[in-house]
Amino acid sequence: MIEIIKNTNIDFMGMRKICFAISGAMALLGLFAVVQVGTGRANLGIDFAGGTSVQVKFNASVPLAEVRSALEDAGLREFDLQDLPTINKVLVRVKTKEESLGKDSDLIIETMMQRFGEMQPVIDSTTEIGPKVGQRLKKDALMAVIAATIGILLYVAFRFQFRFAIGATAATFHDVLAVLGIFHLMGREINLILVSALLMIAGYSLTDTVVVFDRIRENLRSRHREHIHKVVNASINEVLSRTIIVSLTTLIAALSLFFFGGEVIHDFSLAIVLGVVVGTYSSIFVASPIVLLWGGRLIKKR
Repeated sequence: MIEIIKNTNIDFMGMRKICFAISGAMALLGLFAVVQVGTGRANLGIDFAGGTSVQVKFNASVPLAEVRSALEDAGLREFDLQDLPTINKVLVRVKTKEESLGKDSDLIIETMMQRFGEMQPVIDSTTEIGPKVGQRLKKDALMAVIAATIGILLYVAFRFQFRFAIGATAATFHDVLAVLGIFHLMGREINLILVSALLMIAGYSLTDTVVVFDRIRENLRSRHREHIHKVVNASINEVLSRTIIVSLTTLIAALSLFFFGGEVIHDFSLAIVLGVVVGTYSSIFVASPIVLLWGGRLIKKR
């Protein structure tokens, strides 16, 4: 790959206006998703909305249509089913109010035992989260993302300079908002698994951005007489092969999890796939242009 992609001379900074428009749209979509999550209008998992989760194991595969019909006949509404066919398990998740906690799990267990008794159902796990706990988890998740971003700002400001920290922080926020917005647009469930994926995406985005920044800093010292626009472009082109190799390697692993990892980590792996693509894009087309615009004049004087 290093031999295939070499001596490139792409004018990345010349495309910054178009990329800023695209990034702005993705960021706005992400902010809209944040508002929807905060007001409870998004597709929140029971981690944030509160509810009951029951995992049932059978001695043979059970069609989801039969399970759904049985639960509806029992009077259960607004529930989600997740099939784990390789291990003959079914996950039932119900978003419930606080006064219904305990009742729904009992109803699910009783229905499974009565309708599918010949398949020897075994209750693997039962989880119940009240709405108050869900609100606390939602708040803690938001604080975790904010704390991680502040940590990134401080680290990059210490490692490089403040203008680099602004670019890295903006790129990280952009990546997190973009993936969250896409998930909301797709109607995917927003839960703690997604939050853990977003934190991982923030770390990946920072790693890729720091590599680009490190080359920009080196070139600013050795090529200080050249225009900042040219120096930034040259720096990105010099690490382009490394960026593509790392991103493709990570993407292949994430896609393997997405297609072969099973339903349990399906959303997590999807978020990582999106995060790798968006993170690679932002390190080139978001973080670096912000450094150029924020500190271009100051760098040029030096």
